[in-house]
Amino acid sequence: MSVEPRNLRTRAEEQIAAEYQARRESLPGSREALARRDAAYAAYAAVGLPHRRVEAWKYTDLRALLRAVPPLAGEAPAAMVSEIAEGDVLAGLDRARIVIVNGRYRADLSDLRGAEALKVENVADILASDPARIGALFANEDDAMLALNAALVQGGVAVTVPAKTELKAPVEIVHITASTDPASVATRTIVSIGAQASLRLIETFLGGASAYQVNAVTELTIGDGANVSWSRLQGEGREAVHVGSLIARLGRDVGFDHLIVNAGAALSRWQSRIRLTGSGTRIGFYGANMLAGREHGDLSLVVEHAAPHTTSREVFKNVIDGAGHGVFQGRIVVEPDAQKTDGKMMAQTLLLSNDGEFDSKPELEIFADDVVCGHGSTTARIDENHLFYLLSRGVPRAEAERLLIEAFLADAIDAIGDEAIADALKGTIGQWLARRAKG
Repeated sequence: MSVEPRNLRTRAEEQIAAEYQARRESLPGSREALARRDAAYAAYAAVGLPHRRVEAWKYTDLRALLRAVPPLAGEAPAAMVSEIAEGDVLAGLDRARIVIVNGRYRADLSDLRGAEALKVENVADILASDPARIGALFANEDDAMLALNAALVQGGVAVTVPAKTELKAPVEIVHITASTDPASVATRTIVSIGAQASLRLIETFLGGASAYQVNAVTELTIGDGANVSWSRLQGEGREAVHVGSLIARLGRDVGFDHLIVNAGAALSRWQSRIRLTGSGTRIGFYGANMLAGREHGDLSLVVEHAAPHTTSREVFKNVIDGAGHGVFQGRIVVEPDAQKTDGKMMAQTLLLSNDGEFDSKPELEIFADDVVCGHGSTTARIDENHLFYLLSRGVPRAEAERLLIEAFLADAIDAIGDEAIADALKGTIGQWLARRAKG
């Protein structure tokens, strides 16, 4: 007698399955888009939520951590949207704004003054007219959360930057989740930057107090000779779950700097896969990751050098307080043709309590023989010598610790090379430290 194994699903996975079946016909898009959704959902369902036996998700076991998945968010209450928007940490920074609420592009709330050269499209419209444009940079089978986003995507925005465009003011893409009850959001951002364009982008994620969940995917293509600065602030509500994915393809002679500021959500993961396809390209990735209480924050990055004479620098700063759990996974891949690659990666962590935990996993995969690559990771407490120096000059202990933590994190934020944006984003450090002081 033989007994066939049964594929047991968790409560969260059962809720996802029920929601997809209930909503698949009403989600935006053509019949072709629906077929693509079904294929993406099948790819997700074959493996379920990521768990610790999936190497890329070893330290962030969503199957265990997600007890429930709420239904997709509906229309947002206008008053709640306004209230959340008032908490804008970038207030005072001159920028154009593209607004997405509960996963849907809101042209009525957006302000493109100073950025009229951009072409901004609603992803819901693209799903109806040309769904093949969405998901062009990756296969859904690569990652369960990418596949789930493709299946459930509610909308989002596509931004096209014409070649040789140079915008003086930055452009912010702000995502707001506003729901009185727990809700889920699946949104897609597609950005195509033309050759020799110059652009500063800021992407922010904000939300209310409910236990909502966000699955946000960004597809980024940068043409030859372009220079792009992209800052990303994850400032979700304290009960939120946030999974953000960036898939990028970079051409030749590109300059690309990306900053991640992680200062929100009970559970968050930012994952990125960057492919350097043209010679002469330089990228810099920087992170400021702040965790307290029982927050879990995962930063995972894969950089693929696929062309010769390319350079990458990655510096991530992490501060862990309370029973916070931080994760850094970084991998530099140098393909056989990518001779003369120069790649360096570093993760540095301050542990502020005995109960905090940090897992660091830097990796190198090198298949070329003429390269300069290295990685490192450090974890320590606040330097007692630095602390003693400040205390000996009359600075109270709490203030001395605050100054040292701010200086530690500010190094990563300043690395973006834009003083106005860096100064605005440093406000999140002060907000996080204030919450820490209150316990």
